[in-house]
Amino acid sequence: MSKIEVIRTENVKTIMDIPVVIVGGGGTGLCAALAARDAGAEVLVIERDRQPLGTTSMSTGLIPAAGSKAQIAGQIEDSPAIFAQDIIAKTKGKVDHALVQRLAEQSARTIDWLMDDHEIGLSLVEGFTYPGHSALRMHGMPSRSGGELMGALAAACETEGVDILTDATVDILYVNAANRVIAVAATRPDGGQDIVGCGALIMASCGFAGNQEMVADLIPELEHATFHGHPGNKGHAIAWGKKLGASMADLSAYQGHAGLAAGFGIPILWPLIVEGGIQVNRAGQRFSNEAAGYSEQAVKVLEQEGHVAWSIYDETRHQIMEQFDDYQQAKSAGCLMTAATLEELAEKAGVDLAGLKASVEETWALIDSDAPDRFGRSFEGKRKLSPPYYAVRVTGALFHTQGGLEVDGDARVLQEDGSPFPNLYAGGGAARGISGPGADGYIAGNGLLTATTLGRLAGEHAARQST
Repeated sequence: MSKIEVIRTENVKTIMDIPVVIVGGGGTGLCAALAARDAGAEVLVIERDRQPLGTTSMSTGLIPAAGSKAQIAGQIEDSPAIFAQDIIAKTKGKVDHALVQRLAEQSARTIDWLMDDHEIGLSLVEGFTYPGHSALRMHGMPSRSGGELMGALAAACETEGVDILTDATVDILYVNAANRVIAVAATRPDGGQDIVGCGALIMASCGFAGNQEMVADLIPELEHATFHGHPGNKGHAIAWGKKLGASMADLSAYQGHAGLAAGFGIPILWPLIVEGGIQVNRAGQRFSNEAAGYSEQAVKVLEQEGHVAWSIYDETRHQIMEQFDDYQQAKSAGCLMTAATLEELAEKAGVDLAGLKASVEETWALIDSDAPDRFGRSFEGKRKLSPPYYAVRVTGALFHTQGGLEVDGDARVLQEDGSPFPNLYAGGGAARGISGPGADGYIAGNGLLTATTLGRLAGEHAARQST
């Protein structure tokens, strides 16, 4: 990571002055840029990569929202209050309730704004609900990929005249005695440096999952986890927050994933588990409630022999998965094993046949009885696994961190005394998330909910206060 500095000064020579400067061109940064432009402010996004991608590009691009026009058209019974309660329940109450309520209340506005004002081609994901969600509320692009979402956001930014400076890494903040950020310095690959003045600064640089030293210090349970995220997640926002005296929380929180295809680095998404698939270890045995959530399941997979497990499912779940771009990549890469019998599947996968048969037969009995298993999982209402069978060898992965700078309902970064900085904002992985202090509080879509909605709120407020 480049050296992070905060220089205290009342003035600095700049090459230009921009009302709203945004550090990071991922989902948070581009949503913030669009919102600021909509509010009439001139905006500059500074992105370290050659094109704006960020963590969002590596996700499914699914954004949860309650009360959107798409939900209403689908006659989905939901509300911000129900959504907020789902989030709070998943974290066992260990979350900023006020921020959760604010994000839930603003979530539908974010989706409708993206679709109506900026022609982002989102639609409601139907057919299944993710663990912890009590209603169909995920909205995604046609391919259900974050790459497609980022492409659409970048196109919208171009249409709105948002300036994006790429191949430039912000490493210095200039801050005056009133704790107002007055400028930033961005370093180019050739070592040259540009100093840009700002009326407001939005930190959209995500978290620290790509910083091994910080992960080892703050999340030691992920020692054997594969990092599957954007390499730019180096913890810049946390480093600046420490130097500025910002309030930070839940730095041990993260989104894990228990379905990264081992050796391929392709996520095998969770609908196949939610709809009745299972995970087994090399002995063919189940070892947890897989349906509780893919984030907390990651550590349980890492605890198995070789730090791997096998996701076991069938043709019915395979067809559900066909809608996801990641799954199509997995098919093309040869990650998937299929067989007409469990005997053949066990041989291909390299797992114990007796254990695998016992695990599958157990799920059949649980479906017949409607009783929960020893882990507390219910298979009630699910179809029994039947030929042809599928298997994927997976490992536990770290996707992104969920702790960060504490923010208020307008995404303003808070100082240690609880008061907001005059002109500093954060969203997405740079900000404290809504997943509580660990992995088990993560509910699908938390990352993109905070990215898109905090990004929009930051852009709107920053534009108003910078003029």
